[in-house]
Amino acid sequence: MSDDLILRVVSKFLIPVIVLFGLYVQFHGEYGPGGGFQAGVILGSAVILYLLVFGADAAHAVVPTRWLRWQAAAGVLLYAGTGVATVLLGGNFLDYDVLANSPVAGQHLGIILIELGVMLTVSSTIALLAMLFAESPEEP
Repeated sequence: MSDDLILRVVSKFLIPVIVLFGLYVQFHGEYGPGGGFQAGVILGSAVILYLLVFGADAAHAVVPTRWLRWQAAAGVLLYAGTGVATVLLGGNFLDYDVLANSPVAGQHLGIILIELGVMLTVSSTIALLAMLFAESPEEP
């Protein structure tokens, strides 16, 4: 954990900006470059920055590893659930056309759901790995 006051103040300003940029990349990804994976990496890097500056105990207090595990599972379930929903609605796996009344609306909804699932899984996995590596090993 760093005791540098300037680093802590700059990080407290920078972390919300990183999160906001990650959300921008997520929701702009269907119209331009970017998407769920890139947004997940950006959001995970915000947690890693918090971990590096404020320490593992503070990071675990803000983002518990139990919550990260649930988030990773929810992302996979959202991705797979979207595919199963398309099959149940009479289409092929991940055939988004059947998700709405018009194929364009279905494609739009399907991409948003899939990219959201990818973002949840990637961001939580990156943050979880960093937090698990930061834990001190137990004495035998």
